[in-house]
Amino acid sequence: MRVHIADHPLITHKLSVLRDKTTPSPVFRQLTEELMTLLAYEATRNVRVVECEIETPVTTTRGVKIADPKPLVVPILRAGLGMLEGMTKLLPTAEVGFLGLVRDEQTFKPTTYAERLPDNLAGRQCFALDPMLATGGSLAAAIKYLFDRGAEEVTAVCLLGTPEGLRAIEGLVGDRDVTLVLGAVDEGLNEKGYIVPGLGDAGDRLYGTAE
Repeated sequence: MRVHIADHPLITHKLSVLRDKTTPSPVFRQLTEELMTLLAYEATRNVRVVECEIETPVTTTRGVKIADPKPLVVPILRAGLGMLEGMTKLLPTAEVGFLGLVRDEQTFKPTTYAERLPDNLAGRQCFALDPMLATGGSLAAAIKYLFDRGAEEVTAVCLLGTPEGLRAIEGLVGDRDVTLVLGAVDEGLNEKGYIVPGLGDAGDRLYGTAE
């Protein structure tokens, strides 16, 4: 498993604003999208390309284009939706699937409640989007789900992570081809399984709560 912490002043600045409890949802959503585009730049460093011939206004030359099968972007519902636009802005030819996971607040174990993915992911590069790598349970389940469908490699992109979450993913990975790209790694988890210092519940801060 490869881990990349995107240590960049713009990322740290935007994360600082996200952490502020007074930041309103519209600003939170905008910054999440901007952060995702910055993280996507690192996450797609090894995206597969093939050579192609192109004509410039001056001559013919060689270039590259995204290879087939196209990358598959999979936001983990619901909070991962806030990262989707930032990813597809950078990688507009990617296909998009969806995976819904809910965490039991007592056991912290995830349950799949929805999915919209191709049945066969053989040969696919997959990008899983989840703002918070806390206990690691939900993201580990999502990564396993993608590999069980035949994915060849999975890159997971998170705004924040924890040492506990990193260990959980590493325990799952084995010899699978997994890369984690994070904006920062925080101190750890509190008794409720929330990241400390963190930024609270990313889904609630993105979209509010439905009563």
